[in-house]
Amino acid sequence: MSVETTATRTAETDGAADRHGPDWTRVGAGLLALGVALAAFAAHGLEKMVEPDLVSPFDTGVRQHMWHALGLMVLGRLDAPPRATGWLVLLGIVLFSGSLYVLSLSGQRWLGAVTPLGGLSFMAGWSILAIKGWKRAPEGP
Repeated sequence: MSVETTATRTAETDGAADRHGPDWTRVGAGLLALGVALAAFAAHGLEKMVEPDLVSPFDTGVRQHMWHALGLMVLGRLDAPPRATGWLVLLGIVLFSGSLYVLSLSGQRWLGAVTPLGGLSFMAGWSILAIKGWKRAPEGP
């Protein structure tokens, strides 16, 4: 992505969502902030609330949450990425990480069956980006 394209895009949309959907950079940044809060909770309070074997799934959820939120930020900087990619990655965070958070806090181990659906959503989203690529902005005047 060229600097001119980034400047033009920023000037035109002021970072807000455009007609193509959400501003994935902002969504990713918000999810990163949430991920930091969840990681702090895991480090400073979770062990007092749950059985020791339920801490690891929470940590796994936070780790995947953070990586994919970072990926959403990058996605938001691409010129015209496939629309489905962001939505599938967001769904993956909710299903994968969310199910592990709730499993850890509630002890409801059946939620582990939901987690792979989030993993499939991650794989589908990133695969679509890899296969379809993204449209390049026109060069020059």
